[in-house]
Amino acid sequence: MSKFISFITAGDPSLEKTREFIDVLAEYSDIIEIGIPFSDPIAEGEVIEAANIRALSNGTTTDKIFDMLKMVTFDRMVILTYANPVFVYGYERFFSRARECGIYGVVIPDLPFEEREEAAVYAKKYNIHLIRLIAPTSAERIQTLAKDATGFIYLVSSMGVTGIRSEFDKGLADIVRQIKEVTDIPVCIGFGISTPEQAKKMRRISDGIIVGSAFVKIIAEHGGESSPYIKKYIKEMCENV
Repeated sequence: MSKFISFITAGDPSLEKTREFIDVLAEYSDIIEIGIPFSDPIAEGEVIEAANIRALSNGTTTDKIFDMLKMVTFDRMVILTYANPVFVYGYERFFSRARECGIYGVVIPDLPFEEREEAAVYAKKYNIHLIRLIAPTSAERIQTLAKDATGFIYLVSSMGVTGIRSEFDKGLADIVRQIKEVTDIPVCIGFGISTPEQAKKMRRISDGIIVGSAFVKIIAEHGGESSPYIKKYIKEMCENV
């Protein structure tokens, strides 16, 4: 079965609404990715960057996010954050709190592969997957990056930042093939997927898709009234793929 991974930014427009949106997404999502807002999210495009700003202006903090996530019953959640917030919070404290919330995995896009060890130690201690990202530019070391990965591989669809797009890297199928030569964990493609047609194309060559900016764009437009629009969109995506 292909995986559908959805993403939203915690605290946009409020943590109370984030919890509500998680409940809506849980009906159709295999995994839900929760973004911890950060002032310098280098992997994010304008849509998610704006969501980060809105969430931070609401007074959203990592502690408040963990407090909210602890009340969520959905048990396949992944946190997306950046190296600086985790370092400042403290690696052990961060992964310990994530464990309390039943977090399945953590994605840190700007954590260099060669510097992952300190985070990896605490991820392992608290039984949390440190999700590995692989980009089209990783050609020379795809198998090195993939061979000891756990959880799932987050394969970046194309170069640049997150955001809805119409074109994807043409070598993705070959990258998936190379990954599958060294690991049997799922390979899920993210960055820019927003239509059923794109989702079908990506699912044909991978184990799943990650959809983020499209949900965040809905929330930017409808704010606290986004739930029915989120449900309509994810239902259409899943039923037509």
